[in-house]
Amino acid sequence: MEYTERKRLLFFGLPWTFTKYTVKDEMITINTGLLSTRENDCYMYKVQDVELTVSLWERIFKMGTVVCYTGDTTNPKLYIEHVRNAKAIKDFILEASEEARMKRRTMNTLSIDADVDLDGNGIPDRLED
Repeated sequence: MEYTERKRLLFFGLPWTFTKYTVKDEMITINTGLLSTRENDCYMYKVQDVELTVSLWERIFKMGTVVCYTGDTTNPKLYIEHVRNAKAIKDFILEASEEARMKRRTMNTLSIDADVDLDGNGIPDRLED
């Protein structure tokens, strides 16, 4: 499955911008620019969380913005701005990213209090059981 959307103007929701979003099973691609173009890719397995935001103007013109929080070094946040079918795109990214992590057998973990400096000497202390 694949979604291809264009960034739209917030006013009337017309696709008069030169930004194109392509969301596939394995990758998210953002193409921007007219004369000088830029292409940014992010593999699905790097997507850690997805957020949907809808402003009043976006709601009026049936659009939304999808924010992907990634483990990518070049773009830790990918914004898919002012697109139609934003809810469907968000749900697709959530499912596809989970499937991609399962295929690659990768896992996202949080390291809570891993480097704790209890005595304040600047050296992380090891917690004993």
